Amino acid sequence: MGTKVDYDSKIPNNVDLSSDRRLQRALEGWQPRFMDWWAEMGPALETQGVYLRTAVSVGRDGWAHFDHVIPHEYRWGIFLTEHDADRRIAFGQHAGEPVWQQVPGEYRADLQRLIVIQGDTEPASVEQQKLLGLTAPSLYDLRNLFQVNVEEGRHLWAMVYLLHAYFGKEGREEAEALLYRNSGSPDQPRILGAFNEETADWLAFYMFTYFTDRDGKYQLGTLKESAFDPLSRTCEFMLKEEAHHMFVGTTGVDRVVQRSAELIREHDTTDIAGFGGIPLEIIQRYINFHYSVSLDLFGGETSTNAANYYTAGLKGRWQEERRKDDHQLTEDSMLLDVPQPDGTWSQEEVQSLLALNLDLREEYISDCQNGLKRWNKILADHDIDFRFALPHPGFNRDVGINAGYHITPEGTIVDEGTWEANRKKWLPSSEDLAFVRSLMQPVYERGKIASWVAPPRHGINGKPFDYEYVYLP
Repeated sequence: MGTKVDYDSKIPNNVDLSSDRRLQRALEGWQPRFMDWWAEMGPALETQGVYLRTAVSVGRDGWAHFDHVIPHEYRWGIFLTEHDADRRIAFGQHAGEPVWQQVPGEYRADLQRLIVIQGDTEPASVEQQKLLGLTAPSLYDLRNLFQVNVEEGRHLWAMVYLLHAYFGKEGREEAEALLYRNSGSPDQPRILGAFNEETADWLAFYMFTYFTDRDGKYQLGTLKESAFDPLSRTCEFMLKEEAHHMFVGTTGVDRVVQRSAELIREHDTTDIAGFGGIPLEIIQRYINFHYSVSLDLFGGETSTNAANYYTAGLKGRWQEERRKDDHQLTEDSMLLDVPQPDGTWSQEEVQSLLALNLDLREEYISDCQNGLKRWNKILADHDIDFRFALPHPGFNRDVGINAGYHITPEGTIVDEGTWEANRKKWLPSSEDLAFVRSLMQPVYERGKIASWVAPPRHGINGKPFDYEYVYLP
């Protein structure tokens, strides 16, 4: 295991793949099916080169190389961070023991399931974003879309490697199934609901990369703590790549809000739709939708499965080793807000071990608030009174204790009639979606950008905004 990546192999890797001919042949057999999937379900826009980063090392510094690459010629590979021979399990009943280099038999099914669910999300987002290149607001944004897409494909490879290397025939079958399921398919949908939603416009893409990829950050963070060391090292490097995806979302929404604020000031009205801008109320409704469906990805607030994964050492908490407790959680508790049929809220004390999903969700919510602060500061700097807000965690939920209740963004439990009467005020309506899509006209000229979004403050890898990030036919 080295920090450098071997690009002389058919499959780039730093796991000494050539030393295991059987595994190498199996993965080389999967590779053409991956390429078929990319050709069919990957980005629809043809290019002659995109300014992409490619991992050349897994070390802390200088790990990526930038150059123009035709996307289907991107070198997808298998990269794990360096092995730490002294690493110990940090939590659960095996705390203090050496981490595992092989899968313990008693945890085989659970570990495989965790890897499959994570792996299923990676190609799903590529499928959801397939058509976005056709309406890119600038070459800079088009480049970022392709970067996100090729790295999601790389993350699929990361999970497929684990399935092939450690789970035998069942793992190989699951790796095949990752390519047969498709986002939004009526017959073979992706496993998690948020990854079957359409990403039909660039505001949705920015929201997805801010909210849904941020969920991915926290899920990968829990798997990075795993006692199964190959999974931990795989997820640690994935987190390094994932950071750029969230940057795309954070700065993307920044730039939409910036442009909307400029138009409000220029025309002295918040009704900027006629001037080619996205009204703040529509941005808020997009926030409401993407945040709420991303919360569903955390699962139910209490979970015996999550408790069992933790106790077994399969999946930890966010930044587990920084926690100042016994890392067993059998004596600790948390308070959970529970909706009641009479329209009131109550609080229940639940064992922390059973509330691990809630614990992770609260870490995520706190992180999401940072984006709201950024976007509200942009409005304040333009002397605009409007402020964005995250809706109540019970709003628009299909998973967990709030599913089946009608809860307003402010947290009031209402009846179905009240909910339906206000739906268009809280969530993007068909009219909102049609309006935003009407703005999605491609801008492929160097240094130019669509009217509804501000240019970025900085380019990629020190390049200016007007750099030719994408070569188009």
